[in-house]
Amino acid sequence: MTDRKDELAVNLAKVEERIAAACVATGRKREEVTLIVVTKTYPASDVRILSDLGVRDVAENRDQDAAPKAAECSDLPLAWHFVGQLQTNKVRSVVGYADVVQSVDRSKLVTALSREAVRAGREVGCLIQVALDAGASGRGERGGVAPGGIMELADLVAGSEGLRLDGLMTVAPLTGEYAGRELAAFERMMDLSTDLRRTHPAANMVSAGMSADLEQAVAAGATHVRVGTAVLGVRPRLG
Repeated sequence: MTDRKDELAVNLAKVEERIAAACVATGRKREEVTLIVVTKTYPASDVRILSDLGVRDVAENRDQDAAPKAAECSDLPLAWHFVGQLQTNKVRSVVGYADVVQSVDRSKLVTALSREAVRAGREVGCLIQVALDAGASGRGERGGVAPGGIMELADLVAGSEGLRLDGLMTVAPLTGEYAGRELAAFERMMDLSTDLRRTHPAANMVSAGMSADLEQAVAAGATHVRVGTAVLGVRPRLG
């Protein structure tokens, strides 16, 4: 366990250095950017180590893995973010532990989240997941709503009991006009965030950037970056 803690401490320090350097390069304050460590596929023991090392935000993308892990770590001072595509039949479980759902991309999901948040007596933060690669279907390859659908969903979240509209989330697209252009993609997200905040001023969170492109996200103005591999190491392949 000591070896693993040393490994995670070194990796975490490197990521912190990258975020700090990216902030300096763009004239931002380090405290403007929150690091969310994506702990998917890694055990609760790693989450405990990360908490000991000062991490306060962790993310998961599969409820079947996240629910027992969150329960095992319920004594820790952590905010849990759900970042995966969320099916409505998993909403009750996710609402039980997630402080923020970053992958809100359809009205049916908003309705389900609101119903379960009220039932559980909780307030759940919501980010609208934006698909910058959305095609004719209006959805992206990895979920998300097209930019043109943001405002309708945002208004629905804001008007739903038990939910709090926190802002926007995106993943750098692998196809379409922004493929390979991470900085441009994240700058587009900041424009969309500006538009959203005209109607919903408190929805100022922008979650963008991962291990490979966190610098571009910070440069564009992201408030949160989601980093997994750079902190925890290359994930084991799921059988």
